[in-house]
Amino acid sequence: MTKQTLSFQAEVAQLLHLVTHSLYSNKEIFLRELISNASDACDKLRYEAINDTGLYEDAPTMEVRVSFDKDAKTLTITDNGIGMSAQEAIDHLGTIAKSGTKDFVSKLSGDQKSDSQLIGQFGVGFYSGFIVADKITVESRRAGMKAAEGVRWVSGGAGDFEVETIDRAARGTRIILHLREDAMDYASAWKVKGIINKYSDHISLPILMEKEEWKDGDLIDPKDEKGGRQPGAMVKTGEWETVNKASAIWTRPKKDISAEQYDEFYKAISHDFEAPLAHTHNRVEGSTEYTQLLYIPGKAPMDLYNRETKAGIKLYVKRVFIMDDAEALMPVYLRFVKGVVDSADLPLNVSRELLQESRDVKAIREGCTKRVLGMLEDLAKHDVAPVVATDGVTDVDTTEEKAEREAALGKYTKFYAEFGAVLKEGLGEDFTNKDRIAKLLRFASSTSDTTTVSFADYKARMKEGQEAIYYITADTAGAAKNSPQLEVFKKKGIEVLLMTDRVDEWALNYVHDFDGTPLQSVAKGAVDLGKLQDEAEKKAAEEAAETFKPLLAKLKEALKDKAEDVRVTTRLVDSPACLVVQDHGMSTQLARMLKQAGQTAPEVKPVLEVNAEHALVKKLEGSVHFNDLAHILFDQALLAEGGMPADPAAYVKRVNALLV
Repeated sequence: MTKQTLSFQAEVAQLLHLVTHSLYSNKEIFLRELISNASDACDKLRYEAINDTGLYEDAPTMEVRVSFDKDAKTLTITDNGIGMSAQEAIDHLGTIAKSGTKDFVSKLSGDQKSDSQLIGQFGVGFYSGFIVADKITVESRRAGMKAAEGVRWVSGGAGDFEVETIDRAARGTRIILHLREDAMDYASAWKVKGIINKYSDHISLPILMEKEEWKDGDLIDPKDEKGGRQPGAMVKTGEWETVNKASAIWTRPKKDISAEQYDEFYKAISHDFEAPLAHTHNRVEGSTEYTQLLYIPGKAPMDLYNRETKAGIKLYVKRVFIMDDAEALMPVYLRFVKGVVDSADLPLNVSRELLQESRDVKAIREGCTKRVLGMLEDLAKHDVAPVVATDGVTDVDTTEEKAEREAALGKYTKFYAEFGAVLKEGLGEDFTNKDRIAKLLRFASSTSDTTTVSFADYKARMKEGQEAIYYITADTAGAAKNSPQLEVFKKKGIEVLLMTDRVDEWALNYVHDFDGTPLQSVAKGAVDLGKLQDEAEKKAAEEAAETFKPLLAKLKEALKDKAEDVRVTTRLVDSPACLVVQDHGMSTQLARMLKQAGQTAPEVKPVLEVNAEHALVKKLEGSVHFNDLAHILFDQALLAEGGMPADPAAYVKRVNALLV
């Protein structure tokens, strides 16, 4: 290939402009990303060499070398991994192929710290080199190709790049960063070593740098040994040394790993700048042997609610990297978990298809699921203020216990705010662990504006004689809390759980009781407060239903196209009417949600319940505007629960006619 100039994909050009002009707050991330890419290239070579050992050529030992040249103003990262062909260099360095990355630019907020985090998350870490370099040269040859089939790629980070074929004896890739004047501190050993120790110490292959030693400056007067000398300097010795631990963190004993090292490993594999909420590191032995190092993030990724998003688990077999995002190792509802699983039993040539069928993988998945749920249970257990005894002494045994407990305060609350809606998906997906998941759920309550409530909390403070856990689903917290369907519960001081996540209605189809106490939607079926409703109230309701029979029949006829039935209710106190559905029927909220998502949903005809004591209902009797009032009553009940009249213009016309 003769030298040719090609243009960047439009998204790359826009990204490069932002990188070179905006992301300066955390410059050092570029080295983390480039070393991570180099490590990935070596992992890919190991994987391909399982079936073709000839790819190792004459260098079976994987390594990354980092060097700098102050005079040339360059910093170079070299790996002997899989390398690239000329076409791969054009494809990988000139376009962004990763699905969803076209949204990258739209996610940038202008906040340098948060924007710099997105670099790694979107798989565009290579371009972070332009944060410190005004030109990048890449020289590469793919393993297995001839020396004459190497490639050189050069760009100044503007709108185009040059590419040409070169002779390159070594396989792998060398990235030469031509440093800007304001980035020359990256051409020093102490600076580069510090970044490697901070971000890349966990890399399981050696990262090498050339040794340096101090050399005194030459004598100003060579004849006078006691005379003045020119300034001394650090000079390279020609020997290379490993500057990272060069062993996979999960293979090391837990006692040898600090909390900071665990956190830095998480940040490296997740491209997150925040520390995780919790982690678990275990070696599992038995019929299936594997090591797991799993993390619960502190913040949800932008694609959390995309169920097609693959889990963030990296799979290794006997310390050989096999694949990223091994979705078979974690259920979909725990897709936010990050980490590593290293199996001693799986074959090295395992494919995604084989993972779905493997008994060992099923055992690993079950073990990882239980371990994650255990972490969440531990966070939830300590997500309360320390118990204070009557003598004012905190109810803990040791100072260390107290410190650990206080450090955990609020972590589960933070987790649930980020991931609670996704965790609920497990109710319908994981029958084995359904009860454990139910205990981890938290909901807003009609009796509290500041705290969330678990099913266990609710049950512990149920009124004497109460036989069900009451809840309501709605589109928003405001709609739930102000729903007419709650009026009688508020009047009697009965707590109702307010469920406003889109997944709630679906998830609760799989949970009919908690610890033997049934769950009852206040918007389904006729209201039945059991022992909480006295005999006088029941008798008054029966009499009202009998008295209003003719009116109910007339309302039912007027609303036959909208309502399945019309009946008198005792659940209303201040409102004239509300809508409910029959027991076990699909709610109007779920039907709306399905339609909004473009899915087919059955036509739900709700039941209109009316308050016989309300002035508007009483006014219906003998009104010349009966038909209009009937439709207004229905449409207002629909609006109160967050719905929209089928014919908004007709509703407005009826209201205006009555107003004038």
